[in-house]
Amino acid sequence: MSSSKRFAAETQLNLSPFFERTSKLNESQEWRRWSGYLSATNYELTHENEYFAIRTKAALLDITPLYKYIVEGPDAQAFLDRLVTRNINICKVGQVMYTPWCDEDGKQIDDGTVQRLTQDRFRITSAEPNLEWINHNAAGMDVTISDDSKSTASLALQGPTSRDILNACAQDSLDTLKFFWMMDTQFSDIPVSISRTGYTGDLGYEIWMKPDDALAVWDLLLEKGKPFGITPTGLHALDMARIEAGLILLDVDYISARHAIIESRKSSPFELGLGWAVKLKKKDFIGKKALEAEKSRKPEWKFVGLEIEWDPFEKLHRKAGLPPGLPCTAWRTSTPIYNGKKQVGYATSGTWSPILKRYIALAHVKSEYAKENTQLHFELKVEHFRKLSPARVVKTPFFDPERKRSCPV
Repeated sequence: MSSSKRFAAETQLNLSPFFERTSKLNESQEWRRWSGYLSATNYELTHENEYFAIRTKAALLDITPLYKYIVEGPDAQAFLDRLVTRNINICKVGQVMYTPWCDEDGKQIDDGTVQRLTQDRFRITSAEPNLEWINHNAAGMDVTISDDSKSTASLALQGPTSRDILNACAQDSLDTLKFFWMMDTQFSDIPVSISRTGYTGDLGYEIWMKPDDALAVWDLLLEKGKPFGITPTGLHALDMARIEAGLILLDVDYISARHAIIESRKSSPFELGLGWAVKLKKKDFIGKKALEAEKSRKPEWKFVGLEIEWDPFEKLHRKAGLPPGLPCTAWRTSTPIYNGKKQVGYATSGTWSPILKRYIALAHVKSEYAKENTQLHFELKVEHFRKLSPARVVKTPFFDPERKRSCPV
C-alpha cells in the first residue's frame, strides 16, 4: 500500500476514482483535505507551471470532492425555485445556473450550481454537505432527493486550449456550447456530460461521468491533451486563479449561516457581491422578505477587490533592507483594512497575480468605503513590525478574458 493510501485509510479519508492516477503523478506528495477526500495541492514541487497551465494551456483538476445532489420529480422545479435565490423557472434543459441559497434571515448558507438535466431532474453542486437542509425544505413536495456525491465523478479542464482537447476526445463538437450550458456526448464508447463551467474565470469545462469510467476518461484526456499542454493541477494554482476571477470561497471569504456562532459572522448575498443572483421578483423563496428589507436600506458591507499599490509596498520593504515580501501562494487569513486610523474592513484572501503583475485581494469593506478607486490601507508585517500600505478598491473580476464566454462559431 502506498504511503498516501495508507494515510487515507488511517484517517478515514475518501479516495477519488482518479486517485490511482493522481497519487502517482503527485511528485510533491502534498495533499489537502477537501470534503473528506485527499486532494493534491500541487503535482510538481512548486505550483507555478500548474498556474500558468490554467492561463496559457489547459489544467486538469479532480473536482470529485464537490457535493452533488439529484432532485427529481413533478415538483422539482417548484422546490428548487423556492430553495435558491435564482429564478429556476426560466432555467432550460441543458442550462446551468450559479446560485446562492439562504436561511429565513437572508443570510447565505452556501453557493453552487443547479444543472437542469431533464424537465424534472436537476443536479445541485455545493461546497459543503446540504442534504439535510434540502430534505428539510422538501417536506410535503413530490420530489425525490438523492446524494450523487460518490455516484458521479468529475473533472475540470480549464484554460485556453481546453476546448481543443475536448474536441479531440468527444464524439460531438463543443464549438457551440455556450457559457453555463451543458451537453451529453461520448468519449469513444464512454458516456459523459460536459458543462461549460469552472472555478478559474477562464475558458473551461467540467466533465461528469460514472466512477467506473474515471480512469479511462483521465487517460484519454492526457493522451489527446498532450499536444495542447494539458497539465494535472492542484489546489494551490486553483486558489490563485479563483481570486483573480473574484470568486468567493466558503469558510474563507464567508462563513455559512448554519455554522456562524455569532450574527456578525454571517453574510447576505448582497454583502458578498451576489446581488445580481437574487431575484426579488420571484413569487417566494427562503429569505426573500429579509433580503427585500436589506435591499431597501442598503447593505452594511460590500465585498470588493483591492489592489495593493506597488511603489509604497516596495518602499516599506526596501526601508527595512528587504526585497518586496510577495506571497508565493494565495493566502487565506483575515487582514485588517483601514481608512486613516479607522478599521473599515478586512481582506479574506489574496495573491500576487503572475499574469497581471499585481498584488490583489478580496475584502469585506463597510459600504461607505467600497466605492471604486477609494484609497484604503492594507495591513502587513515587515520584519515583525505592523505597517500600513496603500490599497485601492477596484472592480472584480481582476482577470476576465473574452474567451471565457465566447464561442468560435
